[in-house]
Amino acid sequence: MATVRKTITFTDQQDKWIKAQITAGEFTNDSEYLRHLVRQDQSKNTKFSTLKAAIAKGLESGISDSTIPDIMKKVEDSMKADGRL
Repeated sequence: MATVRKTITFTDQQDKWIKAQITAGEFTNDSEYLRHLVRQDQSKNTKFSTLKAAIAKGLESGISDSTIPDIMKKVEDSMKADGRL
């Protein structure tokens, strides 16, 4: 995978935080920590986009005729089938 070199600026407080993460043994260098943060942000945005699409789909589907107990039963049955319950 190709890499791109970037120059970025941090405040003293931010730099101390990054160094503390490295000192704590969480990361070996600044770049590793920043790549970790970017991966976290990418994951969060992917989950957010998925949730946003599901909400849009739900809104577009209209009002359900199902009662709350019917919906709860459907969810419970689905969770049992998936082994989550």
